Amino acid sequence: MCEHCGCGATAEKKVTDLEEFRTKVSGIIEQIRPGLQMDGGDIKLIDVEPDGTVKVQLQGACSGCPHAATTLKMGVEQVLKEHVPEVACVENVEM
Repeated sequence: MCEHCGCGATAEKKVTDLEEFRTKVSGIIEQIRPGLQMDGGDIKLIDVEPDGTVKVQLQGACSGCPHAATTLKMGVEQVLKEHVPEVACVENVEM
């Protein structure tokens, strides 16, 4: 179970190299960003955890959007999990 957001997710593969994991996640986030930017939002990678948790910050229009949770779970998290099996869950971090 994800200890950060309580979603119950677990990574398909254990994170063994945190820097490689960060690089993979960062690359996919860069592919996701243009779609969010088209709607006035943005996303920033904050951190990755050894348990597969990815911490991001939704910015711009996304930060106050009532659909932000859906964008995060059904959009960002789903795409990350498709491309990086080590991702367990994605959590928005308010700064």
